[in-house]
Amino acid sequence: MQTAADPGDAAALLAAVPANSRVALVDPRFVGHVHALRLGLTDPRFPAAAVPGALTAQPEARAALTRALRRTGAAVGAGAPAVEPDADPTPADRTAPAPADGTVPGRVAAALEAEGVDVRRPELGSLTAAVPTDDDQRAAAAAGLASVDGEAVRLRGAVKAHDGFFTTFCVSPYSRHIARWCARRGLTPNQVTTASLITALVAAGSAATGTRAGYVAASILLLVSFVLDCTDGQLARYSLQYSTMGAWLDATFDRAKEYAYYAGLALGAARGGDDVWVLALGAMVLQACRHVVDFSFNEANHDAVANTSPTAALSDRLDSVGWTVWLRRMIVLPIGERWAMIAVLTALTTPRVVFYALLVGCALAACYTTAGRLLRSLTRRARRTDRAARALADLADSGPLAQAVAAVAPGLRGAFTAPAVALLAALVMAGSALFLPYGSALTVVAAALYVLLSGLAVARPLKGPLDWLVPPFFRAAEYGTILVLAARSDVPHAVPAAFGLVSAVAYHHYDTVYRIRGGTGAPPRWLVRVLGGHEGRTALVVVLAAVLTHASGFTTALTVLAVAVALVALVESIRFWVSSSAPAVHDEGELA
Repeated sequence: MQTAADPGDAAALLAAVPANSRVALVDPRFVGHVHALRLGLTDPRFPAAAVPGALTAQPEARAALTRALRRTGAAVGAGAPAVEPDADPTPADRTAPAPADGTVPGRVAAALEAEGVDVRRPELGSLTAAVPTDDDQRAAAAAGLASVDGEAVRLRGAVKAHDGFFTTFCVSPYSRHIARWCARRGLTPNQVTTASLITALVAAGSAATGTRAGYVAASILLLVSFVLDCTDGQLARYSLQYSTMGAWLDATFDRAKEYAYYAGLALGAARGGDDVWVLALGAMVLQACRHVVDFSFNEANHDAVANTSPTAALSDRLDSVGWTVWLRRMIVLPIGERWAMIAVLTALTTPRVVFYALLVGCALAACYTTAGRLLRSLTRRARRTDRAARALADLADSGPLAQAVAAVAPGLRGAFTAPAVALLAALVMAGSALFLPYGSALTVVAAALYVLLSGLAVARPLKGPLDWLVPPFFRAAEYGTILVLAARSDVPHAVPAAFGLVSAVAYHHYDTVYRIRGGTGAPPRWLVRVLGGHEGRTALVVVLAAVLTHASGFTTALTVLAVAVALVALVESIRFWVSSSAPAVHDEGELA
C-alpha cells in the first residue's frame, strides 16, 4: 500500500502498478467496518466498485481510472483538499451537482461513471463506511462502528436472500458456520462444490447396492451433499470468492448429482428384481423440461418493456404475506425440498416409490409454474426485445435441418403461431413414437414432418407473447421420443442407454442456458451443427429404431451416440469456461 498526497500523485503511483492488477484508492481518514471495505474493494464481479471514501478498479477499468484521476486532480488543484459534501460550493461548482461522496475516491468514482464505467455501489445496510471531517462526525462514525458486529453481518450476508423453506430453516442456520470454518482454513468454493459432487456420487453408489443399509447410507450422504451444496455458495458470498468457473461448476454439478443418484436408485432396484429405468428417465425428462420452462420464460421477459401484468401484481401482493411466500416456494418443489423428499423416501421405501413421488410432485409443480407463466404472458402488455428473441432461438437448439427449412420458409405470422406449430411438431413426433408400431416406416415420416414443422416454428423472430414455449416443446419432443422408443424397443439395456443419451443432451442444453445467463451468448454455431440440433438428433434416433428393430444394435447405437454427444459437448464446454472472459458470477437464480 502506498500513500499519495493528491490525485496527481495517485495517478503516478498507479502507473507503476502492473496493468493486470486490481488497484484501490482509500481516503486515509476512512472509518468503517472491515467488511464494508471488503464488499467495496474485493468483489471480483464488477469492473469498478465504491463505498464512501474508497474505490477499486479491475484491470479493464484501469485506463479509465487513470484518466479520471488526472481530471479530478486538475479540478481539485494539486495538493488542494477535495470539496467535502457539506462544503459551500463555489459558483463553478454550482454548474453541476456535487457528487454525494466528496472525497477524492468519491469524485473519481463519479468521473468513472460519467465515462460510462459501471461502478458497483454495494448495499452496506447497518455497516459503517464514512470519512469524517470533524470531531463530531468522527465520534458518530466510531459509535456506529462499535454498535454493529461486522462479522455477524458478514455471516448473515452469506445466506442467499431468496431460498426454499427447507434450505432456509433446516440447512442455512448451520451451513453458514461451516462456510466460515472453510474460509478460515483457506478452502475455496470450488473445492466444497467438488466435495459435494463426490459425496453425491458415493450416495449414488450406495443406492446402487440395492440393500436397505445402502439406501439408508445413500439418504444420509445425499443430505450431506446438499449441505455442502449450500455451503459452497455461502462460502463464495462470505469470502467474496466469485468466479466464472465456480458458477459453472455449481450449476452443472447440481444436475450431475441428481442424475447420478437417479441412476444409482435404478441400479439398486434392478439388483432387487425391479426395473425402474423408465421411471428414472421419466423423472429426469420431467425435471429438465421444468427447468427449460423457467429458463425460457425468464429469458423472454427479463428485459421486456411496458410490463403491466395483473397476474404479476397479484403475485407481488401474495409475496407480502409471509406464509404464502413459503407455501408458494414449497409448491414448486425446489432442490432442497426435492432432495429432502428423495432422501427420506430412499431410506424408508423403495426406488419405485421414490420415482412415483418425484413424478407426481414434479408434475404438480410444473402445472403450477407453467399455468402462472401462461397467465402472466397472456395478460402482459410488453414488447419483446431482439436480445430476448435471440436467446429463445438459441434455447431452441435448432440444427442444420431446421435452419434450412427456416431459410426458405416464408415465416408464419400470428401472435401464437410459433408455439402452436412447435406444439404440433412435438405431438406429431411423440405421438407417432408412442402409438405407431415400433420400428414403423411411418415413424420416420413423422420425424421428417417434425423437422419441417420445427423449421417453420423458428422461421420468424420469437417475439410473440407465448413464444417462450417453443424451446420447452422441442425439449419435450426430443427427450420424450428417446424415452418412448427405448421403452418400447424390448431391447436389453436400451433404456439405460437412453438415460445416458438424454443426460448428455441435457448437459448441452443446460450449458447453453448458463452461457446466455452469463452474458456470453450461446455456444458457437459449429457445435450446434455438429450435435445435429434437436430435430437432427430426434430424427437420427427414430431412424436407428426403425433400422435396428429388436436388435441389440439399438442399445449400442444409443450408447455410441450418447458418448459422442457427451464428449463433444463436454470438451467444448470445458474449453469455454476455463478460458472464458465471462464475468465472474455466482448463481443466485431459480430455486430448482
